[in-house]
Amino acid sequence: PSFGFLFDIDGVLVRGRTPIPAARTAFRKLVNSQGQFLVPVVFVTNAGNCLRQKKADQLSHLLGVPISQDQVMMSHSPLRMFKHYHEKCVLVSGQGPLLDIAQDLGFCQPITIDALREKRPLLDAVDHDRRPSVLFHACSVTVVLAAVVLFGEPVRWETSLQLIIDVLLTSGYPGNPYEQQNYPHIPVLACNMDLMWVAEAQSPRFGHGTFMVCLENIYKKITGKELKYEALMGKPSRLTYQYAEHLLRAQALRRSWEQPIQTLYAVGGPAALSQDDETGLGWHNELAPAAAARCRSVLVCTGVYNPRTEVPLDTGGSVTGTVFHGHRDFRFEPGLVEPDHVVPDVDAAVDLVFQLENFAP
Repeated sequence: PSFGFLFDIDGVLVRGRTPIPAARTAFRKLVNSQGQFLVPVVFVTNAGNCLRQKKADQLSHLLGVPISQDQVMMSHSPLRMFKHYHEKCVLVSGQGPLLDIAQDLGFCQPITIDALREKRPLLDAVDHDRRPSVLFHACSVTVVLAAVVLFGEPVRWETSLQLIIDVLLTSGYPGNPYEQQNYPHIPVLACNMDLMWVAEAQSPRFGHGTFMVCLENIYKKITGKELKYEALMGKPSRLTYQYAEHLLRAQALRRSWEQPIQTLYAVGGPAALSQDDETGLGWHNELAPAAAARCRSVLVCTGVYNPRTEVPLDTGGSVTGTVFHGHRDFRFEPGLVEPDHVVPDVDAAVDLVFQLENFAP
């Protein structure tokens, strides 16, 4: 095969925890009688609250075909390339087995929001019932953080927002007085910029992108300056698609498929959007240059996408009109938001790609 599939999960294969019926039908067409894939396939999800192996096991059960962890790309997977931070003490925010996830990615000294709260109990004061009942003296153990890593939306937003702001405004010494003159702040690496995502509810639910909007606006309200990101990853960042292509190439190499992968088909998501600056380019030396000639988006009508929605003319549309839901640091490009193909579901997407590639399994 000279092409590969990049499959989104939410809204393409599942809605929340409910499988989309077309998914099993589609994947029966993608494997041979031994369960081996006939083409390179990578699952690209903006989820980040579990390890790759757990997601692979879930997909194997859902689709009825064996999926390996090497075929799964979580929103945080590209953090493996940011080796400069792996030896440093970093604050991690999100939910799920955060320490396991961080250590699996290569981080040696991760500290969770809950662990920081235990070390600095006076910092978390929004919930009156969680305030310490006795006055704590300053902790003898100094907490020094070199970076903040945002894996995904946390459970207690007010606690995470407060403590992350504390870390940024004290140059990594939470508990110290704020030092607003120190700008730019310590590095922030963020995964998953989805403003909303589709679950079982009739309307989309808040995603990590909504949490990031809160953090960015609180930081700017306090300091008058923009919060800066060292890296933004997860769809639709260029970093994510290049890392996904890297996984496809590795898969083809293991199967001894010598023909180069020329076309990537992103099923369920847009093509990569361009960022407004050079954010996140420190990873370039870790990957071979992009080799695919093109990336085609195949949108399915089972997720957030609504074929009746107009494409906005600019990013400053009114609330009552059509607005750009992408992240603040990404340029809006109508040509990239417009899908190359629109199909009813993932089964129709596989049929379409096989037809376009003249591929007969």
